[in-house]
Amino acid sequence: MADAYKLDCESEAVDCRFIIQSENELEAVELAKNHMQEDHGRDYSDDELREEHLQVV
Repeated sequence: MADAYKLDCESEAVDCRFIIQSENELEAVELAKNHMQEDHGRDYSDDELREEHLQVV
């Protein structure tokens, strides 16, 4: 079974219920980056998202 990459935004912003899940790590990181910028006004590098927020499930 392939790994899936997940970001549950509630861990970053308690009032946000946005969840990203993809088998494509690059897609998950890009979607997470866009969401964090557009909805929370926060810029993260790809590495920051991978290390601090993205889970492998």
